[in-house]
Amino acid sequence: MATIKKEDLPKAKLNKESLRRATRIFKFIGPHKWKFVIGMLFLIGTGSTGLIFPKLLGNMMGLIGRADTSNEQLLAIANKVGVQLLILFAFQAFFSFFRVVLFVNVTENMLAALRQATYNRLIRMPMSFFSSRQVSELNSRVSADISQIQDTFTTSIAEFIRQSMIIVGGISIICFTSWRLALMMLAIIPVLALLAVFFGRKIRKISKGVQDSVADSNIIVGETLQGIANVKSFTNEKHENERYRNTTIAIVKQAIKGGLARGSFFSFIIFCMGGGIVYLIYYVVKMKVEGLIQPEEMVSFLFYTVMVAASIGGLPEQYAQIQRAVGATERVFDLLDEPIEDIALEKATIVSSKRFNGEVLFENVSFAYPSRKDFQVLKNISFKATKGETIAIVGPSGAGKSTITALILRFYDPNSGKIIIDGKNAMDYSLTELRSQMAIVPQDVLLFGGTIKENIGYGKSNATLEEIKDAARKANALDFIESFPDKFETKVGERGIQLSGGQRQRIAIARAVLKDPSILLLDEATSSLDSESERLVQEALDKLMKGRTSLVIAHRLSTIRKADKIIVIDKGEVKESGSHEELIAIHDGLYRSLSKLQFELN
Repeated sequence: MATIKKEDLPKAKLNKESLRRATRIFKFIGPHKWKFVIGMLFLIGTGSTGLIFPKLLGNMMGLIGRADTSNEQLLAIANKVGVQLLILFAFQAFFSFFRVVLFVNVTENMLAALRQATYNRLIRMPMSFFSSRQVSELNSRVSADISQIQDTFTTSIAEFIRQSMIIVGGISIICFTSWRLALMMLAIIPVLALLAVFFGRKIRKISKGVQDSVADSNIIVGETLQGIANVKSFTNEKHENERYRNTTIAIVKQAIKGGLARGSFFSFIIFCMGGGIVYLIYYVVKMKVEGLIQPEEMVSFLFYTVMVAASIGGLPEQYAQIQRAVGATERVFDLLDEPIEDIALEKATIVSSKRFNGEVLFENVSFAYPSRKDFQVLKNISFKATKGETIAIVGPSGAGKSTITALILRFYDPNSGKIIIDGKNAMDYSLTELRSQMAIVPQDVLLFGGTIKENIGYGKSNATLEEIKDAARKANALDFIESFPDKFETKVGERGIQLSGGQRQRIAIARAVLKDPSILLLDEATSSLDSESERLVQEALDKLMKGRTSLVIAHRLSTIRKADKIIVIDKGEVKESGSHEELIAIHDGLYRSLSKLQFELN
């Protein structure tokens, strides 16, 4: 997954509406509001003390520059102003320390609450939300966007306010000192600073182009190495080498262009900014000669000019940071405003009141996915599974078999018709109660990157080690787990990559055993396994299905011959229903055709 750089995040236009939406983030400050207020007072103190420094330094330099000042007076002036400056620096250090500490404290507590709220919201989103979003996009919301907000609240807002205070305060003091100097400074410094910002943006744009070219070359390296077997089998080493060579040439061209731009920028800074300051010094000296300004005012002006110029040059970057933060805040709140499932997260409300019998009834259920509303996946599906019964659902790929399990779990709700669980409409149960009575063993098992013990224990959070071992035994998984040096503490790796397909499947079955569901959903649980693994997994499934209602989706028809009832679905409709013997007896039936086709292929 590509890394999103903060400078690449989109900016939001700062207007009344965007700022109003962004201020919603302050509700996450909670009990830390007083820290933020005190931090702002310290920030004002930092900016104010910074504005006093040029004045004191100007007074000292002006008095030193007078011809009628004796050596004793010079030492007295130096001592007095030196002490004043040390006191000033002490105050500024004090204000800066507590401003930074308080802002970091407030920001980290606020962002912890925001992260928790975002994740809390994210895990309760309906499946329709996840089917229309990419994982990288959602990951960006809880990483890059919130990190951008963190940087802005910790540094950028404070710097923006401080620099604004220096600009306004510095210009005000200069205007009070001499309106002629103020006009001259405003005619030169802001223009040069804005030109520097313009140059800087051009250079950043070129640098981004270089980064994009480097990213393209890295993608080629990644694709080539991941698919090295294909590269070699098709003898495409020359083609890949040329592809990579072209991207590196593009990097060189972009980098040389960037070097020319940076060289021009540095020349501009040295000549124009230096020239502008030299002219201002010349103009101040001219005023001094003409008796229009005192020496201390001249020195103070020069210091204020440098401070204001630096602040004007830094202000656009801080403004851009705030724009990015407002955009990031809007994207996070877009997520927080999404509708969610009514899932209970409090432990007291999670436990169901009683165990389900496990009776499942579909009454004329029709369904189309939200992303494809014009295509009906299921059309008037009706069937019944009584307590403890095994129902097999078969049919060609794309017939709608897996959609049935998604509807039973209420990942989606039917467009029409009803799903009845134990005589009650499934929509009348809370999602927590309903799903706590079910377990699914899918075809593609996802294991979390922890230990085997943690993955099995996912089926029951408070399970003891003995219960986990017993579940592994019932799932035919105990032997291979005990063969590992670390046994149940064995790390399974990302997505369970350290285990084979059959081993992952048996871990998933052990997880389902531990949950002890009333309704068991098996979605092609053995279709991708070799014969030996399939035998072991099927034995474990047979044990798991005893005494509970099971809905089995299967491609391998040999695995569901013992099912109490087989439902054959094609193009979203129930075509046939009955036992294996009844369906195989239908001369031109779909089930018989599928069985014959598989037998011939085998």
